[in-house]
Amino acid sequence: MIKAIFFDFYNTLVRFWPPLPEIQHAACQNAGIRVPAVNLARGYAIADLYFNEENHRRPLGDRTAADRDEFFARYEQIILEEAGVAVSLRMAKEIWDMAISVPKEFVEFEETRSVLGELQGRGYRLAILTNLRRDMDELTRQLGIHQYLEFTITGREVGEKPATAIFEAGLERMAVLPGQAMHVGDQPRSDVEGARDAGLRPVLIDRGGYHAGVADCDHIDNLEGLYPLLERLAD
Repeated sequence: MIKAIFFDFYNTLVRFWPPLPEIQHAACQNAGIRVPAVNLARGYAIADLYFNEENHRRPLGDRTAADRDEFFARYEQIILEEAGVAVSLRMAKEIWDMAISVPKEFVEFEETRSVLGELQGRGYRLAILTNLRRDMDELTRQLGIHQYLEFTITGREVGEKPATAIFEAGLERMAVLPGQAMHVGDQPRSDVEGARDAGLRPVLIDRGGYHAGVADCDHIDNLEGLYPLLERLAD
């Protein structure tokens, strides 16, 4: 029986505003490149797989400034390649620099607060496990979701997903067994594989439908998809 639900943060509970594909679309237009914003959304989803694999192989925090520039140029290049546009690394870096110069903030997905409140009301214990290196207590207070969460744990504290340490730290603080917990996140490697390796039930939230081929986990397309899943598991 599931007692505890851990959530990833970015692309699970919150997104950026303005939306990243829209920012990319504007940056591409400024560079004279025409590409539909919907294509860029797919580009981000695929490029994020590269991001997570590379960050796991060699964390960005351990790289030099020049190495990080090269990493993000390649990341941008993948976004555009998957959107149907081929550009040089030099052009990719120019577009990336334009995109990241746009001010943006985290905003919750439309259903986030209502789902967290409903799950808390049903007696589930909730927390965040994220690789984001931010003051999560302050950030969740600003977003108005802190009251639904028992705690947050970041990769900076105990090690980043998909390493099992962050999941094990969550289980220890909740005082629950792995089989009594699920982890909900948007990344096949860091969220799904990491949670599975730690013995938790992984749930992949795939809002764009880009990861249908990922096996051995439950799939939902928004947080409300947790309701029928939890009801089925309770039977």
